[in-house]
Order: sequence, then structure tokens, then C-alpha cells
Amino acid sequence: MNYSSLFRRKTFTNEIDFDDENPNQGGLSDGLQEAVPHARHKMKRVLTVRDLTFFGIAAIIGAGSFSSLGGAVFNGGPGVVILFIITGIACAFTAYCYSEFASRIPVAGSAYTYAYASFGEFFAWIIGWALIMEYSIGNIYVAFSWSDYFTSFMHKVNIYIPDYLTCSYLEAKKVIETGGANSELLNAWNSAPLICEIRMIFDLPALIINILITYLVFRGIKESRNFSNAMVILKLFIVTLVILVGGYLIYSNGLSFNWTPTNDEGIKSFMPNGFGGIMMAVSGVFFAYIGFDAVSVLAEESKDPQRDLPRGMIYSLVICTIVYILLTLVLTGAVHYKKFDGVGDPLAFIFEPQNLNIGWMQILVSICAVVAMTSVLLVFQMGQPRIWMSMSRDGLMPPVFQKIHSKYKTPSFATLITGLVVGVPILFTDKTFVLDFTSIATLFAFVLVCGGVLLLPRVEKRKGRFSMPYINGKVIFPSLVILTSLCFSFFNKDYFTEIFNFDFTSNSDYSKGLASFMDLATPKISVIAFWLICIILSIFTYIKKYSLIPLMGVSTCLYLLTGMSKSNWAWFIAWLTLGLIFYFIYSYKHSKLANK
Repeated sequence: MNYSSLFRRKTFTNEIDFDDENPNQGGLSDGLQEAVPHARHKMKRVLTVRDLTFFGIAAIIGAGSFSSLGGAVFNGGPGVVILFIITGIACAFTAYCYSEFASRIPVAGSAYTYAYASFGEFFAWIIGWALIMEYSIGNIYVAFSWSDYFTSFMHKVNIYIPDYLTCSYLEAKKVIETGGANSELLNAWNSAPLICEIRMIFDLPALIINILITYLVFRGIKESRNFSNAMVILKLFIVTLVILVGGYLIYSNGLSFNWTPTNDEGIKSFMPNGFGGIMMAVSGVFFAYIGFDAVSVLAEESKDPQRDLPRGMIYSLVICTIVYILLTLVLTGAVHYKKFDGVGDPLAFIFEPQNLNIGWMQILVSICAVVAMTSVLLVFQMGQPRIWMSMSRDGLMPPVFQKIHSKYKTPSFATLITGLVVGVPILFTDKTFVLDFTSIATLFAFVLVCGGVLLLPRVEKRKGRFSMPYINGKVIFPSLVILTSLCFSFFNKDYFTEIFNFDFTSNSDYSKGLASFMDLATPKISVIAFWLICIILSIFTYIKKYSLIPLMGVSTCLYLLTGMSKSNWAWFIAWLTLGLIFYFIYSYKHSKLANK
């Protein structure tokens, strides 16, 4: 094998064709569009900047805000709002990088296509494989959360679905094995019918919503757009109502003391569990932001992708960051943060009788959650087929994945396979596992996208197209790295000593063996890697004068990765290994670049 061929990059010319309704649109930036037969457009261009912004909001405000936010608040307390700000900033830098790529390469494929243009085929495949975790695996979590809220809403209107048809098998089994007290899961296990000595426990609502969403996405982009826009308007209205009603009750009932709860040392603090507690919430908080990049996969269905894609991503990200900050403040002000332990419906929880006691708001929030997560399912289910379609065009996936339906003009086969990839695991997994699995893959993709922008040649700004501002990072970035390290040392004098200390013999868990050692060592290793990469980037930036915005995207996303646990990394590496096996067996040989 010629190892240099692993990094073969797509070369681009200026030959993409737009549809007949927009004959005046220019092609891609000089030197950035591949001259291949598939460049001629086959999909309907119907999406405007408003539609793209709404798709972004539809994807971002969903399971993260309505489900995983509860666990994040429990870990970080009111101070988790700081993590939302940090994550929002990291995503903003990343959005600029996505926007730069989307402006230069307005075709479907998202981060996969961008990596192919900058890093080469090997890294493009890795990102494409990782994005399956974001869109398909992530949608499993959303389907489970949708089912929880839907079932809760049905109970409020006195419609009851058997417990063994509203939860996953693993959830029920864990309760039995650990002696848990969850009555619904216990009843699901005890009342489930037996077939060949196997308990028939599965999440029926999650399966049904997956089938319905797959059908809608299969039918067409225009139908999906209209459905999504209607849901986003309703969702934003009710979320705004939650913020206004909750905020008013916090001040009228004098509950603002919840923002400075007493920690274990008896001191009132905005961060009762310290910054370490906040970082424990990384998976939940970052999952809340997953989705803004899904806008980029809709390039070939956008009327003016080089102008509207960047705007759609940035507008949706700004709107959702503001919403998340306000929601977090309302949650932590209305109820003491420790009460959110195990709460899967935090927005409805704050209005329960023992808390703010507003019954009609509970029902509204339940409706909103069902709507919100339906729109997330829709956008993610649209994203995955288009990534597979792009990979198939390049020869990295079988040709059938690029098949466009003659009537609906959608990637039909890829859409149906996505429905299966989401639907089948619903039968044998649970949402706790899926949450961590999804977040680490997406962060990894973000790091590579930001790094890819550093490798792009600078081009002249063109009217009507997004162009990321160039800020010379030669002095600024190394200075920021030094300043940040000094700040960490100032607030924790033993910070750098501790991260290099791998002596765990004093810890009682050490006696449990290698697994325990890795649990303790993994965070330290990731932090050390973060600082080493920042130092290396500082040296190269001083020499090559890299742009500051992508540098900040790389560094902030890398820092968020330091919050991932050993199990997160273990599953991610296992998934990548499976992907690499497929690549070397099929994709490497069938790549179109290999046959040139």
C-alpha cells in the first residue's frame, strides 16, 4: 500500500451547475469544486436563509434542552450556565469554520466534504464515519426522549400505554440488577410477555416516530421544510413562555437564593461542585448544541448556499445560545439543583406541584417537548442520508447510496437505511450510552473542521458570499495560551503538578486494577494532550501566521474533549476501528481518486 495515497485530496475546479431557477448564481470559489459528473444538481433548491435558520433551531433546541439539561444542572449547579457560554463560544468559532467551508464548497456532505478538501481521504472517511454517530446514533437518544415526553403527555390525558412498550430492555434490566426503585421499569420487567423465555420489552413510541419521520424525509425536502418551520415557531413560543413564567415566579416567590446554593463546605456558591462539577456536564451540555452543523448538509437544496448557509448556521447558533442561558437560569432558580438527579423532563419538572405548581404549564411543556424533539428527529434524519450520498459519489460507499428518487428528488435508499440504523438499535440500547457516544464524535469532527480551515489558501472576498475575517494569530494566539495557563495556575497553584501526577496508590480504587487506573488517568492524559497541542499550534502559528478564529475553534473544542470519560473514549475508538476496517476492505479500493 502507498501510504501517501491515504491523504489524497479532492482537487476542485469551478464547474458546479445550479438549477435553472437561479441561473445567475456563480459556481464555487476558484480551485474548490471538483469537476465530476455528479456536480450537476439533481435535488430541489427551495431553502432560503430563514428556512436554514429554522432547520438549525429545529435541530439544536430539542432533546438537549428538554432532557439532558436536567443531568447537566445536577452536575454543575447554577454554574453550568458558564459551560453553556463556553460551549456556545466554541460552537461559534466552529460555525465560522463551517461557514467558510460552506461558502467555498456548497455541496452536501458537511464536515466530511470539507475534510476531503483539506486533510485528504483518510481523515474525510474518519469524519464521515464519526458523523454517523452524531446524526444516526444521536437520533436514537432523541427518539427515546421523545417517547418519554409523549408517554408522559398521554398519561396526563388518561391514555396509558403498557410500561413494557415505553422503555428499553436495558433500562428495565438495569433496575432489576441494581435493585432500583423506578416503579415503571420494575412493572415493565414483571408484566412483560415472554416469547421463547425472552421478555418483550421495547420502546414502541420511539419506533413509530422513527418510521413516520423516515417516511416524511423520504417524501421530500419541501414537505420536511414546511413541517419543520411550523414546529419551530410553536417551539420557540412555548420556550419563551417557560422563560417568562418561570422567571416571573422566581422573583415573585423570592427564589433567587437557589442561584447560590450551599456546597459541601457550607459556603454559598454559584458553582457548588466547583469547575470540575461543571466539566462533568460536558456531554449533556454539548449535546444540547449538536445540530447547527446539520444545516451544512442541505447545501444542494439551498437557493443560494454560499450566502445563506453561513447565515443560517450563525443565526440559529446565536438564538439558541441565548435561549439555553435563560433556560438554565430559570431551572436553577426555580428548583434547587440537587433535585434534578435523574430528572429526564426538567422543563416540565419545575412546574410540578412540589415546585412552582403550575399545572397548565406542565401540559404545555409536554406538548412543546414532543414538538421540539420531532423537529430534531426530522433534521438529523435528513442529514445522514446526504452525507452517505456524498461519500457514495466519491466511491467510499456503495453506489446505491447516491440514488435519487425520480419523483421526490431525495436520496431514497440512503434515507431508508438511515431509518433502519436508527430504528434497530432502539430495541437493544438505552439513551445513557447513546448520549456520551454522540457528543465525543461530534466534538472530534468539529476539531478537524476547524483544523481544516487552517490549511485552506486565503481567497479574495466576493460580493454575496461569506468570507471569514482573517485575524493574524501570530502573536495573539500564543499570548492567549500563555495567559490561559497563568490563569489556571493562579486559581489552582497545583494545577500543572496534579495533571502530571499519576501516582494513584493512595486511592483505594487503585487496588481494583487497570480499569480503575484508566478511569483516573484518562482525564489527565486528555488535559496533557490539550496543552501539548496548544503549544504546537502556537509554534506553527508564529511561523505561518494562522488565522485566529479557526485556532480558537480547535483549542476550545479540544478543551471540551478533556471532559470526556474513559468509557467515552473506549467506545469512540472501537467505533473508529470498525470504520477503518470497512475503509480498507471496500472504500480504499473503490475510491474515485484511486482510479484516476
